[in-house]
Parts: sequence; C-alpha cells; structure tokens
Amino acid sequence: MIVNEHITKYLESLDGDEPAYLRQLEEWALSEGVPIIRRDTQRYLRFMLTSQKPKAVLEIGTAVGFSTLYMHEYAPADCTITTLEKVEMRLVHARKNLEGHERIKLIEGDAGETLKKLVSEGRTFDMIFLDAAKGQYPAWLPDILKLLPAGGMLLTDNVLLEGSIAESKFSIERRDRTIHMRMRDYLYDITHDERLQTVILPIGDGLAVSYVI
Repeated sequence: MIVNEHITKYLESLDGDEPAYLRQLEEWALSEGVPIIRRDTQRYLRFMLTSQKPKAVLEIGTAVGFSTLYMHEYAPADCTITTLEKVEMRLVHARKNLEGHERIKLIEGDAGETLKKLVSEGRTFDMIFLDAAKGQYPAWLPDILKLLPAGGMLLTDNVLLEGSIAESKFSIERRDRTIHMRMRDYLYDITHDERLQTVILPIGDGLAVSYVI
C-alpha cells in the first residue's frame, strides 16, 4: 500500500488504539482521496456509542464503509447498523469491506427513497449518523425525524463546510451557493425545531448533535 508522506505524517501525529484493520482502511481511503470521518469526529462518535449504547443505528452515507466499521467496532455487541449508499464506485468497496458482518445491513439506492421506505415500515433508530450529499439534508430531515423516537440522537457531519458556512452567500463561488444555502437552511431547521435540542461542535468539519425531546 502506497501512502504519500503528508498522509503518513498526519496519521502518525495522532494517537489511537483502534484495530489495525481500521487504520489500514483509513490509510487506503486517504491515499485514494476518499472522504472519511476525521480523527476527532471518530473520537466523538466512539464516545457517543459507548456512552449512549444504541441498539439500532442508521448511517446515511456509507462511502467505502470506514465509518460503518468504526461504529460496528465500538457499538454494543447487540447493536445493528443499517447503512445507505447509492454511488456505485463507493459501493464496489463497501460491499467488500462490510462482507461477513452480520450486524451490518447495507442498503443500496437513493437515500431519500430508502428513508421513506423505512418510515413506511415503522422502523426506528436510537442514533442516526448523517454524512452524505450535503445539499439533500433539508429534504431528508422530515423523514429522519420520523425514524427517531424521543431520546434518539441525530449526528450530522461536515456542517461547517470548511468554515464557509459563516460567510455571506455572495462571497461563496456561484457553483457552491446552492449547497451553502441548503446547509444554512438545515442548520436553521435543526436549531429551531421544538422537537430537538441541538449543539454545533467545532470538531472535524463541524458536527451537529441533535437530541430528540
């Protein structure tokens, strides 16, 4: 496995006691330019899994399965993880990486359609980790909230958009304005919805943590 010097130094600069297979997958993903959750986000996710002890987790945005396997490693032994992905180039690797893990169910296809199907089936989840197409967050939120009972947790990654979320839309490049405005709409929704208590944490690229009242 070839990893460039910058990535190697980054990984060596951070301590961790995670299993070797997770670190090997992380190295590969970073070397291939595959977006995965950052180290400080990993640590917070681990904290939430070990403290909240969810029995059912929904992940929206599998990518190659790194975050899925990370959650599988630190979730309770009786916790099931359902993860959604539609991008075929990611699914090629996700299928392989998640193979053999009986507590993980990979659902392929459009997340919006799958969320509606899960709602129609009466499914609920103790925790939902949202890390997919950022521009779709506002459209998905109504169904996401239907899947979370009182006491459920919604963790949304990358909400600060590398800090650009604090900038005026007029300072954002035109090609990025739609996702910028939609993320602002999403943040407004989760911080003003009376069903939620939400905090925005400055870790990774911004992590929104919402608790269902």
